[in-house]
Amino acid sequence: MHKPNILVTFDSMINPNSGYFSFGKGLGDALIKENRDKVALTYYLFKETAYQFDGKASLLCLSKWHQLYFPQRNKFDLVHFTDQRCRLKPGMVNAKKVLTIHDINKVHLNKSKPWRIKAYVNKINRYIAQCDRVVTISQFVANDILKHCPAAKGKISVIYNGADKLVVPENHTPAYVPHKPFLFTIGLLSPQKGFHLLPALLANNNYELIIAGPETPHKEVILQEAQKYNCLDRVKVTGTISDDDKAWYYKNCSAFIFPSKTEGFGLPVIEAMYFGKPVFLSKYTSLPEVGGTQAWYFDNFEPEHMQQVFEQGMQEYEQQDKAVAIMAHAEQFSWENTAKQYLALYLSL
Repeated sequence: MHKPNILVTFDSMINPNSGYFSFGKGLGDALIKENRDKVALTYYLFKETAYQFDGKASLLCLSKWHQLYFPQRNKFDLVHFTDQRCRLKPGMVNAKKVLTIHDINKVHLNKSKPWRIKAYVNKINRYIAQCDRVVTISQFVANDILKHCPAAKGKISVIYNGADKLVVPENHTPAYVPHKPFLFTIGLLSPQKGFHLLPALLANNNYELIIAGPETPHKEVILQEAQKYNCLDRVKVTGTISDDDKAWYYKNCSAFIFPSKTEGFGLPVIEAMYFGKPVFLSKYTSLPEVGGTQAWYFDNFEPEHMQQVFEQGMQEYEQQDKAVAIMAHAEQFSWENTAKQYLALYLSL
């Protein structure tokens, strides 16, 4: 019996601190684990990240020439393009094709010019038209795609991301150890993540706030807000951190706060919930879908409202002993479950 040859593109695994990197590593490892010799897996990625999969899958390294000609265009039965950036274009291969779309957040950003949004959506629609199936990482993204990309009609299914169960190494301490109980968040310091809204939560309490992630000029806005609320000495922006530091902050924080306006899924939310932590989220995009009934939500970003939601949520978390229910919710989002669904989709095609 012919074993299908499957090419899976992980060519957005460049920056170890990015969501695409975490997605590629999580899915790539889980596909290897769950495959059980059903298909022949080959991973397409940058030579610099080939070490990530320990030689457990065949590898094909990206070349800039593949934009013009892909020598293996007829080698594979199916190609899975795992994000909408598509450095290897769908039109360059003769095979069944699956495209995973993480988000089309550009259509929600006020700063995007209309002509840029139109060009972006047209490109995504063109990729979709060249593929047999489209997977989105949340129902919110699926609805977005159906609204903006007519080529997706009849092709879409939702497969949720997994999230890693992080473990803190014994005796590990991060580069910065908070001096008080603290709130934690992580992500690119961009306006749409909403981290500048968080210093308001430090009013009338003794918490520290730890913000981790790649720094941008928006850091100054965050610090200005901290100064406004007279808590500059309790706000720490760490920059990028190691996985071990991230796990330590999740395990030891009092709560995880994520007021983002643009999330296709929101991996940090589930990572925090695996530790049984209370999570406070915006009600926008995919976050209510991911946090479900085990999270608390900001209906708006007025400081008084956010403070009220936070204070009430922390009381409920303690009084109702919510940690076990939160961890049980997180268990739904495992990379093993994600990989099983992708393998079933591959074989169905």
